[in-house]
Amino acid sequence: TYGTEQGKLDADDITSIIKIAFDCRPGAIAQSLALREPKYQVTAAYCHFGREPYTKDGIKYFEWENTKDLSHFNGMSSAQVAAALASSSYLTKWVD
Repeated sequence: TYGTEQGKLDADDITSIIKIAFDCRPGAIAQSLALREPKYQVTAAYCHFGREPYTKDGIKYFEWENTKDLSHFNGMSSAQVAAALASSSYLTKWVD
């Protein structure tokens, strides 16, 4: 966070939230980004910046900003984040 964290949570709390909310194993990243879909062949041609998103045959093209809602962490204290981390399955997803 480079000192930009706001509110009651510090950088360690934010790291814990990331561990809870995201599966960062290589296979899980590939699945969540749908890296095996043919859409990336189209996006590799003629640059991908500034192109309008569209859907064709059920596949979404150029839609990069699908954010995950983490608003339920906003009101938590450091102790609540630590408790949520302890009760999560992050150890099956992360290797520190």
